[in-house]
Amino acid sequence: MKIYLAGKVPKGDEEAKTFDNWRLKYAEVLEKIFDAECIDPHGKHTDESDCLEVVGNDCYKIKKSDLIVVCAEGKLGAGTAQEFVIAKYFKKPVITVLPKNSHHRRPKISFQGKKVSDWIHPFIFTFSDFVVEDVKEIEAIKDKIFSSKIKDISLIDEAIDYVSKNHQ
Repeated sequence: MKIYLAGKVPKGDEEAKTFDNWRLKYAEVLEKIFDAECIDPHGKHTDESDCLEVVGNDCYKIKKSDLIVVCAEGKLGAGTAQEFVIAKYFKKPVITVLPKNSHHRRPKISFQGKKVSDWIHPFIFTFSDFVVEDVKEIEAIKDKIFSSKIKDISLIDEAIDYVSKNHQ
């Protein structure tokens, strides 16, 4: 089994010196839960000056993986957002690790006067099959992951249909 670890990567050599490599912690936990190999998209072999290689590398690794685990403990970037979409394109299960009181998950927040008790960024919620607060919680849902209906890219059309029928 292969698990693709989606999330923040260091931007450049200087940032890499102080980067907290969350993938090591996740891999340690996930490899015990699943007896799996964790795939790190940020490899030394990738030529970051070749944009098509970078995108192709990530897409290929997502396509070949059985499960995508997203670290959303901090603010996500454009690349991670695309990894969600690519995973749904390939019909891969996505588990997002998203703690409460984090950038993309806020308690007791109001939008236009409407209170939301546990707000999760709509794109993260919609493109995730499961949301957990800690990577260790994945063990509790292990049996559900491959027996549940997994969202695919059709969720985009479903969202458009929902708005056109209910909110226009």
